[in-house]
Parts: sequence; structure tokens; C-alpha cells
Amino acid sequence: MNKKPQQAWELYAKMENGSESFNLLLLIANDCYRMGEFWYAAKAFDTLDRLEPNPEFWEGKRGAIVGVFQHFFCRGWWHRNSPVDTLGDVLQLLRCSTSNQADQIAKVIRKWAKENRLTIS
Repeated sequence: MNKKPQQAWELYAKMENGSESFNLLLLIANDCYRMGEFWYAAKAFDTLDRLEPNPEFWEGKRGAIVGVFQHFFCRGWWHRNSPVDTLGDVLQLLRCSTSNQADQIAKVIRKWAKENRLTIS
């Protein structure tokens, strides 16, 4: 991926469904997670979980979502013109999840956003 997760995601989005696109999605999910590019990892694990439900994909998605939140929480992204919309997008991924853990994670994110006076959808 050459540390270009957005380009990898765009390449996947242009591909037709099939084994090649599934394998690319696996690569994006795992490599982005390892590189700390948690937003793209979360999107990829979410798509994988919808295509082929698997507890490992949920675990990857959960970890990546928590990684996105950790960046906001620990690194103060909201003070550096980071798009708060990303947290809204994360909440949308959680809404589409079937795991009961998704609701718990979403509650923590919403509570933190409220305490920090951030408006997220």
C-alpha cells in the first residue's frame, strides 16, 4: 500500500466484486490496522463483515474503531482541524453492527463528545 491507505481504498472501490477485490479488502484491513490507519481499517473490516460475517472481522472492526476514537481522545485531533465528522462516520459503522458491544462503544464515544462539546451525528 506504500502508506497510501486512501488510494488503496479508492482502488478497491473501483473494482468489481470478486475474489481479487475481497483479497484487496483483506490486505487493506490488516495493513491499515498495523500502520495505525484505523479509519480505513474500520471501513475495510466493516465491509468484510457485511460480505462474509465472521467474528474476526468484527474484532478487527471493533479494534479499528477504538483506534480512531483513541486518536481523538489522546491526541487532541479536535483541536487541530481534524474532521469531527469522522466520529459521526464511526458511529454509523457501529449502528450497522449486529454485536451488542457496538452499542456500548457508541455510548462511550457519544458521552465523550458531549463532555467535550463536540457535535457529531
